[in-house]
Order: sequence, then structure tokens, then C-alpha cells
Amino acid sequence: MKTLSGKEVVEAIETRLAGGVGWLKEQGVNPSLAVILVGDNPESHSYVKGKLVRAEKLGIHSQDHFLPAETTQEELEALVARLNEDPATHGILCQLPLPKGLDEPRITRLINPAKDVDCFHPYNFGLLAQGEHHLAPCTPAGIMEMLKHYQVPVSGKNVVVIGRSNIVGRPMSLLLSHKGVDATVTVCHSRTPDIAEHTRRADVLIVGIGRPEWIKADMVAEKAVVIDVGVNRVDDPSRPRGYRLAGDVAFDEVSARAAAITPVPGGVGPLTVIMLMRNTLLAAADQNSLKFPEHMDI
Repeated sequence: MKTLSGKEVVEAIETRLAGGVGWLKEQGVNPSLAVILVGDNPESHSYVKGKLVRAEKLGIHSQDHFLPAETTQEELEALVARLNEDPATHGILCQLPLPKGLDEPRITRLINPAKDVDCFHPYNFGLLAQGEHHLAPCTPAGIMEMLKHYQVPVSGKNVVVIGRSNIVGRPMSLLLSHKGVDATVTVCHSRTPDIAEHTRRADVLIVGIGRPEWIKADMVAEKAVVIDVGVNRVDDPSRPRGYRLAGDVAFDEVSARAAAITPVPGGVGPLTVIMLMRNTLLAAADQNSLKFPEHMDI
């Protein structure tokens, strides 16, 4: 069994992106990412901190807009409008979830699609569905990079995606079914009868259902590749914090059966942030009518 390390993939991508940042600056473009965080959700603050640290490491200018939980819809919309109009801001990310009372779908739709580095805007999602996208949602795009890095074949293979969210499951299925990737994709979810019937046929199993250690060994084919997207808190009094992190896959028992598997933490998670940085560079280039040299593989 091989453990698929997100850190290893990130290091490879990071080297390429650092070259892309340098090239953009040579063209007179300083790539800039604006991050909006409303409220004091500790998990959101932790995620945002990781994104800002990664941006700084790569040389991407970051703007942090930390707003109180009492921020009104009008105030948040005004900030998004200002960032949309700022030519020096190339990417806009509004950290979700927003505090109760704020309209998340409306904010998502107000972000300029050219600056939508999360790729949540319906326009960008439509391009993704048509296979004409330039930006892609960060977690699915990161998984594609992982499959490429570890040379996991998907063309002509049966790939089962568990979960149908607009953040992971649905865009993941679209990326895998695009021409040139050519996987045969099955999407399952919480209402799929006898999910195990599908998962046992999977050459590659991608799980993002939000249920800790839900996929057991008897649901996985021998020598399958298993990608675990889930991050769940499980009560554990023996840990200093009183809990441990677990994926959607029962790692210990499934790893004895799989050919390769991602751990939690340390698997897919790091890829989400680095692909956000990639989207920021692509957006900066597009907004300045630039195209990266092919050898950079951005």
C-alpha cells in the first residue's frame, strides 16, 4: 500500500508557481489575492491564516479583510464591489460559511467571475461543465494534480465519486469526465441505494460525504486507489484537544486492501490551498492579457 502525500504534491506545484510569480512580476504584474473573512469562526480563521501564509511564501500579495460578525449584507456587498473594480486585485475569496443573516449565494454571484478564484460563480461553473474552463474549484483541481503526480491512470477506468456538493463532488465528476481525461464516472450520495455495490467496482474511489470513517474495507476493491476528502472531528478523550481528525474512510482497515490511499490529515487538504494560489496566478495573467510560457506548466 502506498500513502499519497499531499505535501509531496504541493512541493512540486509550489516550485512551478514560484516561477510563475517571478515571470508575472517581470511583466509588471504583482499578483494579488483579497481574502474576506466575516465573524470569528475559529476554523475559518485557521483556514484563512494558512492561505495567507502560503501566499506570502510564494510572493503573492495578500489583502486580508477581516470584518466583524455584525457586518451587514450592504457593507459586505460594498467591499466586494470595490474589490471587483480594483485592477490591482486579481483574486477575491470570501471565506464560507458566512454568519447567519448574510446571503452566501448572492455574495458568490457578485464576485467578478474573472476574479472568482474559488470557482463558485455560476458562470465559471458553466464553463467547467462545458470543458472550457480556465479556473477550476480548488479541491477537485488538487485531486487531479495528485492523480497526475502519482501517475494514477484514470482514462478508461471506473471512478466512483461519493458526494455531490458543488464544492467537491459535482465539479470532481466533471473534471474526470472531460475529453482527454476520459474516466467513466459514477456519482453516489447519501440516498444512493447500496453504495457498496458501486464502490466495490471502482478502480479509483473519491470520497467526500462528510461521515467519519464511513467507507469500510469491505466496500473497497482490492488494489483500488482511494482518495479521502473528508475531515471530521471525532471525540477522543485521550487527545489533548479532546478530539482527533478522521477522514470519511476507515484508514487502517482500508489501507490494508487498497493499492494507494490518502491520509487525513496530510492528504488532500494541503492541495486545496496551493490550487487557490494557482488560480490567483491564472486570474492575474488573464486580466492582463498574458499567457504563461508552456514550459512553466502553470
